Amino acid sequence: MLLNKHIDHTKLGANVLKSQIDQLLDEAKTYDFKSVCVNPIWVKYAKQKLKKTTVLTCTVIGFPHGTHEPNVKKYEAEQAVLDGAEELDVVMNVAAMHQKDYHKIKAEIEGVVEAADGRVVKVILETCYLSDEEIVKACEISVEAGANFVKTSTGFGTNGATVEHVKLMKKTVGERAEVKASGGVRTYDQAMVMINAGATRLGTSNGVQIMERDGKSDDSNSTY
Repeated sequence: MLLNKHIDHTKLGANVLKSQIDQLLDEAKTYDFKSVCVNPIWVKYAKQKLKKTTVLTCTVIGFPHGTHEPNVKKYEAEQAVLDGAEELDVVMNVAAMHQKDYHKIKAEIEGVVEAADGRVVKVILETCYLSDEEIVKACEISVEAGANFVKTSTGFGTNGATVEHVKLMKKTVGERAEVKASGGVRTYDQAMVMINAGATRLGTSNGVQIMERDGKSDDSNSTY
């Protein structure tokens, strides 16, 4: 198993500086991660810097709360694609799930899938706010809407990925989609537990530490 190709090396937040993005990109090149996941404003820059590598450029849509209107999420996805994004991680409208507004959720995911035009779309469920029943329903809707992945968390909620939620998501989607575990995956052991539970992708800002198996992070402010 190529562990590096399970990792979306991530740097998200309101105060991320260019120097931090440069470090992220350098690390991604060194370890040949599957992708880097950055805020939309860094997509063009990341894509340019990674053009001679196999590392993909991923960004987030409707981040971090998922409360954008569907047409806004679609526009954001369209712009991200124009800027060079190859994968899109879109935050589901959690409030709509609580209200059982399944049509709205499906429509917004379909809009992003359409805008992605064949690129990988991952739906962030923010599982810490959902019941098991809602997680199952969210997974079903995401698959029906054409998403490629269901993803546990933004890393900005009350909790991140759990083994139980990853197993439940994988059981629900089966072979129809893949599962991405994110939020709190900081060590090699944690990474392997999530992969063994069914995750094929890990969202983490601790990719280097995971690869070096030391389980330490030099980013004490990281929530991802």
